[in-house]
Amino acid sequence: MKILYVVNNCYVKGNGLSAAAQRTIAYLKEAGIDVRVLSGVEPTVDTVPEYKLKPWKFPIFDGLIHRQGYSFFASDYEVFREAVDWADIIHMEEPFQLERNLASYVKKVGKPMTATYHLHTQNLFHSIHLTWDKLINAACMILWRNGVYNKCDMLQVPTENAKENMLRWHFKPEIRVISNGMIPHEGLDSNSPICASDDPEGTFTIVSTGRYSVEKDQVTLLKAMRYSKFAKRIRLIIAGRGPIEKTLKKKADALYRKGIISYPVEFGFHDLDELEAIYRKSDLYIHCATIEVEGLSCMEAIELGLVPIIATGKYTATSQFALSDRSRYRARNERELASRIDWWLEHDQERRTEARKYLGMGKEYDIHKSIDKLIQMYEDVLKQHYGS
Repeated sequence: MKILYVVNNCYVKGNGLSAAAQRTIAYLKEAGIDVRVLSGVEPTVDTVPEYKLKPWKFPIFDGLIHRQGYSFFASDYEVFREAVDWADIIHMEEPFQLERNLASYVKKVGKPMTATYHLHTQNLFHSIHLTWDKLINAACMILWRNGVYNKCDMLQVPTENAKENMLRWHFKPEIRVISNGMIPHEGLDSNSPICASDDPEGTFTIVSTGRYSVEKDQVTLLKAMRYSKFAKRIRLIIAGRGPIEKTLKKKADALYRKGIISYPVEFGFHDLDELEAIYRKSDLYIHCATIEVEGLSCMEAIELGLVPIIATGKYTATSQFALSDRSRYRARNERELASRIDWWLEHDQERRTEARKYLGMGKEYDIHKSIDKLIQMYEDVLKQHYGS
C-alpha cells in the first residue's frame, strides 16, 4: 500500500498540524506502509519531501502568514502527475489551494483520496479579527467542503466535537473519528509520583503550553491573575512561541510591575524532555484555547499526573480530557478560570487525589492505536474504490 501525504509545510517547526503529519508518517512507515510526501521545501530544515514544490506568495497576507510560522506552495502539475502515478491513495492534510487543485486532478485520473480534518475555518481568521464572522467562515467552510473534503472517499477527524461540526455542514464521505495520537509515557500507574511543586516558600507553579497566538488565548490566563486570591504565590510558566509573544510579555510585565503577581511570568520554547521536567514540578495545567480540534499537548501534560483546567466552547474539543467540571471553565471567562484555579489550590488533598486519576491516561490516545485505525481506513477505502 503506497500512500501520498499532501501538506504545504510538512517539515516546518512549531506548527501543530505539521508536527502531527510528521508523527503519523513516521509511524505509518514503522508499521510497514510505503509513504511519500508532496510538500514545499523548508530552507531551515534538513528533511525534504520526495515530491518538492516551489513557494507561492499569498496576495496581501503573505507577511502575516509567515509571521504565523507558515507558508504556501505552488501547484505543479508535472509534480502532481509523478506523485499521483506512484500512489495507491492520496491523503490530504489540509483543504487549501494546493489540495483543491490536486483533488481535482486526482478525481480526473480516478484514484482514491482521503483527508484529515485538522483545522476549523476560525483558525484561519483569528489574526485578522474575523474569528466569529459567520458569513466569512461559512463561505470558507463551503469552499473547503466542496473543493477538497467531498471529493474524498473517506475522512479522518480527531474528535467527536469536530465530527459534529462537519456533520452540521453536511459532509458527504464517511467520517471516522481517529485521534492524531501521541506517544504515551511508559510505566505510569496509580503508584507513580504525581506532579507537584512542593515549594518551601509556599508558592504554586502553574503551566500552560501552546503556540503564542490569539486562538490559544493565553491572555485569559494572564487576566485571571487579577482575580485569583493566590496570584502573589503563583509562579506562571507560559511555554511556546508565536506571533503574539510581545503582546503576552507586555501584559505579563504589567501584572508584575503593578504587584498583582510577585514572580515574573516565564516564557520560552521547550522541547518535550524540558516540558516534562516543567510538568513534574507544577501544580496545575491550564489550556485556554478557544479553537482546537483536539489539543493533544494537553494530554501530554496531564497524563503525568497534572490536574488541568480546560476551556470549553463550540470550537474546542480539548475539554474532553477533563475528568470533572472543576477542571473546565467557559472560554475567555477569566473570572471563572480564576475561581477554578483557587479551588484546586485551596484543596490540596482533592487535587492530589484527582491527579492520580490522570496518570497514564494517554494510553487511550496511543499513536499505535491511531495508526492501526488509519491503516484499516486506507484498506477499506481501497476495497470500496476497486472492489474486494
